[in-house]
Amino acid sequence: MGEYRISEEAQKFLKDVCEAVGPPGFEDEVLRLFQAYGRRFADEVIRDNLGSLVFVKRGSRGKPRVLVAGHVDEVGFLVTSITKEGYITFTPLGGWFDQVLLAQRVVIRTRKGQVLGVITSKPPHLLTPEERQKVVTLDRMYVDVGATSEEEAKNLGIRIGDPIAPYSPFTISATGKTIMGKAFDDRLGAFVAIEALRYLRESGAEHPNTLYAAATVQEEVGLRGAQTVGWLVDHDVAIVTEVDIAGDVPGIDPRDAQAKLGKGPTIVTFDASMVPNQRLKEFAIEVAEEAKIPYQLSAIAKGGTDAGRLHLYKTGRPSIVIGVPTRHIHSHVSIVHFDDIANAVRLVAELVRRLDEERVTSFTGL
Repeated sequence: MGEYRISEEAQKFLKDVCEAVGPPGFEDEVLRLFQAYGRRFADEVIRDNLGSLVFVKRGSRGKPRVLVAGHVDEVGFLVTSITKEGYITFTPLGGWFDQVLLAQRVVIRTRKGQVLGVITSKPPHLLTPEERQKVVTLDRMYVDVGATSEEEAKNLGIRIGDPIAPYSPFTISATGKTIMGKAFDDRLGAFVAIEALRYLRESGAEHPNTLYAAATVQEEVGLRGAQTVGWLVDHDVAIVTEVDIAGDVPGIDPRDAQAKLGKGPTIVTFDASMVPNQRLKEFAIEVAEEAKIPYQLSAIAKGGTDAGRLHLYKTGRPSIVIGVPTRHIHSHVSIVHFDDIANAVRLVAELVRRLDEERVTSFTGL
């Protein structure tokens, strides 16, 4: 295959999908962007009843069915009430560390359009000495949209049940090598899946299987999209494309997070939701080395991915996770390296090229 690079069009697409609002259960805006971008490279586009979107590319044979999946939902919030003063209370959709929330801007998506707000709480000037020593928890925070009454807030279109997402523009850092933004977990993974399909299509590379590149939904609230998309695709092997926790930040013990920015995608050897098929793992390592793609091995004691459901489909399916090292996930601003994204696309495409029926069958033999 020819050399892969992230084109200007692809970078613009990645910017658009990362800036879009799409917490779990509210992914349609993001999915429409994926559909418009990816359908040009697919032979068919299909969707399950939970909402996950799948792009199909047929290779030289119908089988095996190779599923490459990344989820498009982001950690966010849901409106739970409007106070008489016009403040918005909320509950999390996905896992948040309360300490990263205060003073951050958010977007509420309403039936009348988007409303900007800021997460805040009791002013520091009014805190007692005892309160200053305590972490403010999410249940004591609210969103201020600038309203002065409940009626004003409701007139903006805000209702209980509306989704809330971080407001964080997609930004290329001063180095030119890294990007900052929200929703990298896991629109980066879904981007890698669709770009691998595009790369195979545009390079004319043959693959002895049918490729299903999936943008799954509701991963952050229990891997729900993965559970239904498996039944849609009926996959024989799964590659989940995800972010991985970058450990090259102050205060992290190398035993807890091994990945570093710019050193290549990760091949995940363990996480809390799945121990990968060991033959598939060794195959991924061999392919990376054969194709001269930089890679890292990682082990994640906590957290899981869509692979936690996909490897349990029917009687079990060989599955693995390819990660893009990312700093500061589940916050308003994450950071990732362009090279790691590009090399993740290359690695996934090289794996797909080599996954024939004999190879996939060998992963589960004794």
